[in-house]
Amino acid sequence: MNKYIDILKHTTMFSGISESDIQTMTSCLNANFKEYKKGEYIFRQGEYLDHFCVLISGSVHIQSDDYWGNRSIVSQVKPSQMFGESYAVSGSSAVLTDAVATSDCVVAFFNVKKLMTVCPHACSFHSAVIQNLLIALTHKNRALMQKLTHISKRTTREKLISYLSNESKLNGSNSFSIPFNRQQLADFLSVDRSAMSNELCKMRDEGLLTFDKNNFTLL
Repeated sequence: MNKYIDILKHTTMFSGISESDIQTMTSCLNANFKEYKKGEYIFRQGEYLDHFCVLISGSVHIQSDDYWGNRSIVSQVKPSQMFGESYAVSGSSAVLTDAVATSDCVVAFFNVKKLMTVCPHACSFHSAVIQNLLIALTHKNRALMQKLTHISKRTTREKLISYLSNESKLNGSNSFSIPFNRQQLADFLSVDRSAMSNELCKMRDEGLLTFDKNNFTLL
C-alpha cells in the first residue's frame, strides 16, 4: 500500500493531509487495492456500491450501453480521480453506468460507511476527507454540466466546436491532445462516428483546425 501513497496525496480526497495521516485513513477506511486488465469491468450497471473508487494508475471510462448495444461515454477517469462515489454515498440506488478499464490499471476501494461515520478517535483529518469528498463531487458536477453543454448543441459541428474549444481552454493552448480515439469521441459526444469524421475533415479543409489522430490544433 505504501507505494500508492504518493498518488493518493495528490487526489482531491486527501488534499492537505499528510502522508502519515493518509496511511492511517487508508486503514480506517478499509482500503483495498485491485489490479484490472484492459477491458475488465470495475463495476456494472445494476450493482449496488458500498465502496467508492480512486484510480491509482491507468485509465477508466464511465459508460452506458442501451438495449441494442449503442454506447455513450459519460466521462474518462484519470489517475488520482474518484469515481462511483455518488452511488456509494447514496447507497440506495443501483449503478446506472459501467466502469471499464481502458488500459491496465490499479483501483483503490474505500468503504463509504467508514467515511461517513464519525470517527471514534475524532481525527481532524477524517473531517477534512469528508469536506474534500464534497469538493470532489462539486468538481464532477461541473464537468458533467460542461459535457451537457457540448451534447446539447444541435449539430455535430457545433458539438465538436464546443468540445474542442473547451479542451483548448483547459490546456491553455490551441494545440492539445484529447483522451479519446475517434469512436470514443463519437460516443462521448453522442454522434455518429462517420458523420463526425466527415465533419472534422470539412473543418480541416476550411482551415478551422488540423489534426493527427488525437492531437488537434485550432486555427
